[in-house]
Amino acid sequence: MTRTRRLCPQATVVEQSHGLYSTISAGVMEIFRSVTPLVEPLSLDEAFLDVSGAVRRLGRPTVIAQLIRDRVADEQGITCSVGVATTKFIAKLGSTRAKPDGMSVVPAAGVVAFLHPLPVGALWGVGEKTEKELTRLGLRTVGDIANTPRSTLVRALGQATGSHLHALSWGRDERTVVPHEPDKSIGAEETFARDVDDPEVVLRELLRLSEKTAARLLSAGLAGRTVSLKVRFADFTTITRSRTLPEATDVAAALYGTARMLYEALGLDRARLRLVGIRVEQLVISESAPHQLLLGERNRGRREVEQAADRAALRFGNGAVRPATLVGGEGSRHPPEKPAEDQPVGGPDRQRERRPDRSPERRTGPSGGRTAGPFGDRSTRGRNLPNG
Repeated sequence: MTRTRRLCPQATVVEQSHGLYSTISAGVMEIFRSVTPLVEPLSLDEAFLDVSGAVRRLGRPTVIAQLIRDRVADEQGITCSVGVATTKFIAKLGSTRAKPDGMSVVPAAGVVAFLHPLPVGALWGVGEKTEKELTRLGLRTVGDIANTPRSTLVRALGQATGSHLHALSWGRDERTVVPHEPDKSIGAEETFARDVDDPEVVLRELLRLSEKTAARLLSAGLAGRTVSLKVRFADFTTITRSRTLPEATDVAAALYGTARMLYEALGLDRARLRLVGIRVEQLVISESAPHQLLLGERNRGRREVEQAADRAALRFGNGAVRPATLVGGEGSRHPPEKPAEDQPVGGPDRQRERRPDRSPERRTGPSGGRTAGPFGDRSTRGRNLPNG
């Protein structure tokens, strides 16, 4: 978006509304699950569906696809693009072709005719580097790959990539719809508008990202033990560093303290940075995460402070309570104070995304909603109706 504004300053940019996106996403996923329990969400705005068990009840896959499109339009007021096929891969391509508001049906007998004219970049796993290598070999369409001996692809691209692309080029995709796959990590990252070499600016951004990550952990009812720091330099070189904590946490202060320690340990000496990010792994359900009691531990601590900030945000809106370092907007350049050695690791008081209270009686469970990126066209996917 930063680059877009620079190239096209007269563009009209629609403000984000993560709460609205999440609400509509939950409503659409509920429509999917009313058709079949075999729903595999890919992101906020798309999912695979296996409707093979719903055919007797609702009709042919194309009928089910149109039913889903009609319900999404009637109940949520948005468009829904659907790809119908016998595999996830072909359904994905079909839904992309059907955007912004259509349905594409690719029967089993028509897979090769549909697939082979497409450019090699349509295949999953073909990035910029792989596409250049395929072009160097004179392979520009999926049909070119299909008609190249697998052994040749393996020699040029390696065993895994060569075999994978050869199978996809003939429409072979053995993956099934996985109804639920627990989150493996939760995090947030930010690309700076221009490269940054000021440690104070970086530390302030790490604090803000810690706040956002902690909010997402709470929304999902999760806590994590491993905190990872991601740093991308001006030349696009990217490194990560991580530390595993003694116990799982969903507290922004602990996330920030760990991220700050990892950043300072890099000793970057004002290196120019393009992006920083924080990610939490080894996730567990927060209510069941063990907590080590300590002699002399206070009854109330940082977690209770953050609960109070949550309640203030619910009542007065985002920004009612925020870390002192983040007060003053973009002009503030003072980094958070480093904690004393005998104090809990973390940053100052915080501002949370607008979200539920952390108190047990109001806490959301693991199935609680999560905010994510922009809400776009929906595509429906399943085994017989793989992409929705």
